[in-house]
Amino acid sequence: MEERELLERAKEALINAYAPYSGYRVGAALLTREGKVFCGVNVENASFGLTICAERAAVAAAIASGYRSFVALAVAAEGEKEPFPCGACRQVLKEFGEMKVIIAGKKGKTLSFKLEDLLPYPFVKGENQTI
Repeated sequence: MEERELLERAKEALINAYAPYSGYRVGAALLTREGKVFCGVNVENASFGLTICAERAAVAAAIASGYRSFVALAVAAEGEKEPFPCGACRQVLKEFGEMKVIIAGKKGKTLSFKLEDLLPYPFVKGENQTI
């Protein structure tokens, strides 16, 4: 699947986002190694700490369906700026290995990164544990 196709899936998903507090709707599309796409959207909550990011929602959907190996994630938002994944999302993505991360805001500018460039010093199983 091409980057633009995956990004289109993310843009289609964002219309279902629940963002009554920020008005900032985000959609994500996660591509598995097998070629299946799982989408997620941000789901806000009055207690902002309980808000679920679109990226983690897509990961949860894929995991719930039995997938564990991902090659790319596209994130789209209605805002003017590109929707970089937050630190928590970057760490969750890293749990499942390296992948490409593609982002695009309303202006249409598309950026593409390796996950390792967005999260250069991740916590990795067995490496960061002191117990």
